[in-house]
Amino acid sequence: MIRLLLTLLVLAVFALCVYGMWRGWQRRATRQEALLGDFPAPPAGALTDPALLPELTGVYVGATSGGNWQDRIVVGDLGHRSVATLRLLPAGLLVDRVAASPIWIAAADLVDARLDSKLAGKVMPGDGLLVVSWQHGEYVLDLAFRADDRADDETWVERIRAVAEESTTTRTTP
Repeated sequence: MIRLLLTLLVLAVFALCVYGMWRGWQRRATRQEALLGDFPAPPAGALTDPALLPELTGVYVGATSGGNWQDRIVVGDLGHRSVATLRLLPAGLLVDRVAASPIWIAAADLVDARLDSKLAGKVMPGDGLLVVSWQHGEYVLDLAFRADDRADDETWVERIRAVAEESTTTRTTP
């Protein structure tokens, strides 16, 4: 009888912990939704535009607030990892995710790109993540992507930086 009661107590504590984590995730999403609002949808012709680089397949790791690799963004389905394809177009960057909504970052919103080893609970040796920084309203966000074939990561960083610089130059030129 005591064993049964202890087992039920352990299960109740476990269920309470799971509920607490779920509730915390929901509160974070509500708070972030009030701050960040909606994210833009890809333009209608985004998939038909010629890409600046060949598509990059891999895993979308997540998004965080800029400069804080542990502050995960969970609005909508941005907090969910998924298999994805990156497409760099003249108009911006498209993250086409499987079983999740696509993420569109307009060229004018791109800030920077870099290789990093950590983001939102994913830490690995070396610089295995392609991290793209972008402006969303008044906030800078970081988006991480782990490519299946990392041979082209440096090329992607250079091209994203070039698109960001070109769009900045275009915006400041009268």
